[in-house]
Amino acid sequence: MTAADADDVRRIALSLPETVEKEAWSMPTFRVAGKMFVTIPDDETSFAVRCPMHERAELIAAEPEKFWVPPHEAGSNWVRVRLAALDDMDELRDILVDSWKQAAPPRLVEAWSL
Repeated sequence: MTAADADDVRRIALSLPETVEKEAWSMPTFRVAGKMFVTIPDDETSFAVRCPMHERAELIAAEPEKFWVPPHEAGSNWVRVRLAALDDMDELRDILVDSWKQAAPPRLVEAWSL
C-alpha cells in the first residue's frame, strides 16, 4: 500500500457530512458545525485529531511510532498521527470518522450512522 498523505486526509475529511475546510494558523483545518476535528500541521507528515485525554495516553503508550503529542498541545484533547505509520486507508478513515463524531452535533452523527 502507498502511504497515506495530506491529500488523503483532506479527501476523507471533506467526504464526511457538513465538513468544511478553513485555514487557521497557516494550516488547513476541517470543521463540522463550526468545530474543528482535524488539522494538517507543519510539513504534512502528520495530522491532528480530537482525542479524549484518557484515551490519548493509552494510544501513545500502545503505538508511540504512530501517535504523539507535541509539548504545546499537552493540555489539549488532541493527538497527532504520523501518516507513514498508518496501516491502510481504512485506519485513516476510522481515525477521521472518530474525530468527526466527537465534533459533530448528535443529529448529524445519528443520521450518518443509519
